[in-house]
Amino acid sequence: MLARHLRVLIIVFIGIALIGLIYLINAQCSCNQQITKHQSFDCNQHLTEQATMNCSQQITEQGTIKQKWKQKIYGLCSTPGLLYKQPNVLVGRKDVASVSPWAAPIIWEETFDPTLIDSIYKQLNLTIATTAFALGKYTRFVKDFLESAEVHYFVGFRVHFYLFTDQPESIPEVKMGENRTLTILKVPSLSRWQDISMSRMEKLEKLIENELANEADYIFCLDIDTKFYGRWGAETLGRLVGTIHPWLFNIPRSQFTYERRPKSKAYIPLEEGDYYYAGAVFGGSLEAVHHLTKTCREQLSIDAANSIEAVWQEESHLNKYFLLNKPSKLLSPEYMWRDINEKAAPIKIVRFTNVPKNYAEIRPNP
Repeated sequence: MLARHLRVLIIVFIGIALIGLIYLINAQCSCNQQITKHQSFDCNQHLTEQATMNCSQQITEQGTIKQKWKQKIYGLCSTPGLLYKQPNVLVGRKDVASVSPWAAPIIWEETFDPTLIDSIYKQLNLTIATTAFALGKYTRFVKDFLESAEVHYFVGFRVHFYLFTDQPESIPEVKMGENRTLTILKVPSLSRWQDISMSRMEKLEKLIENELANEADYIFCLDIDTKFYGRWGAETLGRLVGTIHPWLFNIPRSQFTYERRPKSKAYIPLEEGDYYYAGAVFGGSLEAVHHLTKTCREQLSIDAANSIEAVWQEESHLNKYFLLNKPSKLLSPEYMWRDINEKAAPIKIVRFTNVPKNYAEIRPNP
């Protein structure tokens, strides 16, 4: 009798153990399945270049972060029946590098087909926010900047210019084309051009947060004392875009004018650095540029608290940021050249240049 009860207890125990084991296996499979689906969904959602930043972070925090940025999910779809020159993997520019060591494209003339690029991106109904600062005597450059942009800059796209100025009454009226608008934002006057330079990052950060988050797809931040002379289009779009400086594109990194004092947050040692990037032109997706401007603003504040000013103010901090956060696309000096009359062998077309000026006359201080 005792033996029979013992056998029953053993069978019941084994049955309970089996049920528990099956439950644990199913739960584990369900968990793995959820993680797999979670990762697949999030990474697929971030396949486009503008949304690849921090993919692993987004997977981890999915469900806890509310989407903040306007982002379109799309592929590079060409128009049916479009005719363009056949691509060739063996023939191309041999006088310049067209890709960085981290496989980011460097955009030069003859490295892209404008017909094909436009057919892809014009379908997407994009909005390009574009910022510039015109304080003090720099208002004199606004007219040429905007009028030349109407001819060359993202023609056929929706473009919204945001102009920061301390003299709204001095901004000339410029006739804007269809789907192109100008918003004038009044800011305080500053007595040092260095302070004007350093304040840009904070103002751009706040603009993106407060006005652009659901209004634009990309943003470019440009200097106002410039003029467009050639096409600037969708070939420049990318998650994070830097521009190679026109004076320093062909010299050793040891000669770059980085901030060399270790006390500064912009410090870059002599043996480090990729390219020297111009502070006059940078851009990308709203999320990427917001992170850039926020980081640079924080680093500038730390330097100020330590009574140090980087040698080229926000441009020095921009270069430090790009050293640690590689741009996904680089613009050649065609997109920020010295002067329309300056010549250099690799520059087959000048798209955007500085305007010749007397800095001592237009800047509020030496």
